[in-house]
Amino acid sequence: MWESSTQFQILSGKLNTSTRKDHFPLPFIDQMLDRLSGHAYYCFLDGFSGYNQIPIAPEDQEKTTFTCPFGTFAYRRMPFGLCNAPATFQRCMMAIFSDMVERFMEVFMDDFSVFGSSFDDCLHHLSLVLKRCQETNLILNWEKCHFMVRQGIVLGHVVSSKGIEVDKAKIDIISNLPPPCC
Repeated sequence: MWESSTQFQILSGKLNTSTRKDHFPLPFIDQMLDRLSGHAYYCFLDGFSGYNQIPIAPEDQEKTTFTCPFGTFAYRRMPFGLCNAPATFQRCMMAIFSDMVERFMEVFMDDFSVFGSSFDDCLHHLSLVLKRCQETNLILNWEKCHFMVRQGIVLGHVVSSKGIEVDKAKIDIISNLPPPCC
């Protein structure tokens, strides 16, 4: 396994060097948090193996070919390590949820936040998002999803009806770091 992993690192390095870079932007975190904060209910959804849900066009699969003791293989799904994988994934999620984002949902890579001003409002929005996930075969990691909660952690910040707060667990980790030496 190590050998094929090392080969993919070499391959992805060469492929990344010759790839035209895709500069599709990730959302501005401060703007996203501002839109998320202040709502009564939230659902936080997590995409299961996000990148691996994006198929690679058959004509491009040969570019990811690698060899190992068992043969020659090419990726049929987008692997981690490709320079355009984050932009491709974010673009795909924005295309899927374009009519929902900034209205009652925010998307940051494979983390989806659904919100509403009331329980029924949030439940209705959640049903629309889950229906879209079904229609597009987008799989969620149910173990990491939280439904109909009053607050949650998004990119290291706590969002709730009270607004945005820093996750105190992050502060504790930094406070307990040993002082630098040497």
